[in-house]
This record gives sequence, C-alpha cells and structure tokens, in this order.
Amino acid sequence: MNSPNQPLPTFDEVLLCTPQTTAEQVGLFLRRCLIPGSRGEKIYTMLYADELSYDVSCRAEELFQHLQHYSSTYRLVILCNCKREHSYIPSVFSQYKVHMIPQRPLAEIQQYLQYHYRVAQPLSSAASVFKDNMCVGIVSSKKAGMGK
Repeated sequence: MNSPNQPLPTFDEVLLCTPQTTAEQVGLFLRRCLIPGSRGEKIYTMLYADELSYDVSCRAEELFQHLQHYSSTYRLVILCNCKREHSYIPSVFSQYKVHMIPQRPLAEIQQYLQYHYRVAQPLSSAASVFKDNMCVGIVSSKKAGMGK
C-alpha cells in the first residue's frame, strides 16, 4: 500500500481459513508459497488460521516444516484473532508473532481500497448499487435476520 498503483493481492496469494478448510487446501497454498518457482514478489497470507481444525492445523505445521527447507526467501503472513491466540497455529508460530497496528491512517487505507474497487464505467454494472460505484460493499445490521 505504499502507492495507489500497487495491486491488491491475487486469488492465489490469500487463503481465507474457516473450520471447514481442508488440509488439501492448506497444502496447496503452502506449496505455492514455499516451493521455489515463479512467485515473484508475492506476499502470501493466511487469514484466520486460528479457525482451522486441530487435524488440519497439525498437518499444516508438518507440511510447513517439511517445505520450508526448499526456500529461505518465502513471504508468508499468518493473521489470527488475538482472542484465539492459544489455538494450534498461533501457538506453533508464536516465536514469529508480531502485534500489528496499522501504520497508515484509516482514511488513507479507505482511499487505497476505493481506488482499486471503483468501477470506471458502471453503465450496466451491479456497482451502481453501492456508494461511489464500488464493486464491493458491506451491508450490515444491528438486528439479526433483517433481510441483509
């Protein structure tokens, strides 16, 4: 996010983990990250890795330990909920833990995202539904089940 021209992460750089994420999905992701190849300057990110099941987490750790010997130049970020810091993945990688505080003001982060998510020609696009012709939006309600 050093300049507005830097692209957003691509689909192969991010793994959004849930309790249903399989060991195969994590394995494919770790292989893309850790095995040398044409990965360029990508930064791979596992989001909510603390949500992985215990079995998947154990297999992910084993695979990581095995694959990290192939490359010492990988870029892997594992983001976890601080309220679940005692789950398996955050515990295993705790020696690498860094508490993050955004280094940019919220307004600057929002401006960067708006630059990348704005549809230039919203003539017949769903983006016309969202504010400022954005192709993504967040719809929320304080009341559950209100037809979001």
